[in-house]
Amino acid sequence: MRTVISTAFISLDGVVEGPGGEPGYRNSGWTFKDIDFVPEAFEIKGREQQESTAILMGRTSYEAFSPVWPDMAEFAHYKTMPKYVVSTSLPEDELVANWGETTILRSLDEVAALKETDGGPIIVHGSAQLNRSLSDAGLIDRYHLLVFPLLLGAGKRLFSTTDKDTQKLKLVEHEAYSNGLQKNVFDVVR
Repeated sequence: MRTVISTAFISLDGVVEGPGGEPGYRNSGWTFKDIDFVPEAFEIKGREQQESTAILMGRTSYEAFSPVWPDMAEFAHYKTMPKYVVSTSLPEDELVANWGETTILRSLDEVAALKETDGGPIIVHGSAQLNRSLSDAGLIDRYHLLVFPLLLGAGKRLFSTTDKDTQKLKLVEHEAYSNGLQKNVFDVVR
């Protein structure tokens, strides 16, 4: 069984929307506004590329990343990695040609089936709605969170507000950095 890892830049109040400057969100670009860059805080991002064997994302994140990431040196390893887009409406002919193998999954059942295949970890980038759905379905195994010392108020959140049983997490790695960021890696306890 493969491990599904949710990775996110997240504010202290749980917002994950627009961290890199994506249009349409009032706090867009919050990860680099008034936050000193400390390279060691982002070590986990490089590690994720080396350790993961596939990328999983929702349609909105795919449409944001696919025009940019294929040509970025920082994401070179992801170019050759299989990508899976969870969408009920994305047509096959709208997949970009220069980003390697990409498969559209039409349901969470297909995600669950992918998780049952042989292979290494699957990393989930962006995709706030998909993360909430995966969590509600019990399909996330680990969280890689870079927590920013900000309260953003409104915005898309990583965690579901569904009324469900308590989900226990086990902290397996953590560190605080001089700029106030915290790295928190949690395994989902089953």
